[in-house]
Amino acid sequence: MSWELTSDRPIYIQLVEHIKFDIISGRYKPGDKIEPVRELAIKASVNPNTMQKAMAVLEQSGLIYSNRTSGRFITDDEELITALKASIAEAYCRDFITKIRQIGYSNDEIRDNLNNYLI
Repeated sequence: MSWELTSDRPIYIQLVEHIKFDIISGRYKPGDKIEPVRELAIKASVNPNTMQKAMAVLEQSGLIYSNRTSGRFITDDEELITALKASIAEAYCRDFITKIRQIGYSNDEIRDNLNNYLI
């Protein structure tokens, strides 16, 4: 996933979301080492301090941990990753259903349309 950052929300939050997506989608596996902050900052075209702030948030959430001499790593806690994945999927579903109801779809119509797309 490319680093598509917008000005409508704080950049560090968008960086956190991007890395979370990389974790739950399998780009990063449990136990994988993450690139250094400066390298990630260059890839995302952001200030290293902003990337450092995102890393701090991810560490506080337990998704990554720091080893002073070796760098940062993705958690080995697969239950935490699975829970995060479920939480994000639920948020996407709630958002979708809210929006589709706003244009007038009933629950039955939503189900029918989803079934058509899943085939």
